[in-house]
Amino acid sequence: MARPKAKELTGRELELMHLFWSIGPATATEIRDKLAASGRDLAYTTVATLIRILCDKEFLEQLPGERPFQYRPLRSFDEVSRTLLGDLVERVFGGSREQLLLRLIDEQKLSVKERRALERILREERS
Repeated sequence: MARPKAKELTGRELELMHLFWSIGPATATEIRDKLAASGRDLAYTTVATLIRILCDKEFLEQLPGERPFQYRPLRSFDEVSRTLLGDLVERVFGGSREQLLLRLIDEQKLSVKERRALERILREERS
């Protein structure tokens, strides 16, 4: 029996999605060049395969037009990050956001900037 297609993003797929979110519609060559500029020198065929997988998973869509094809995100960073974080909270922390927050705070001391951001969020929640 064939294994069902995974709907989650792998690390490499997420890395490509970050590039698409930052630059918008792009070709496989443009994405490969951005990766190479950041020190990740993947073969063009690898990038093209990852883009095809992202299209199959409905994270990207191929835009109409002539070659080279351009692709654009179908899902926003906010949507994907919300889903990934929700999955993490469910799988690792049994659905407890409190446990996640405690783990984040226990991991290392909050910086002044992080503490101010947290205080601002908590003040807004009370309003």
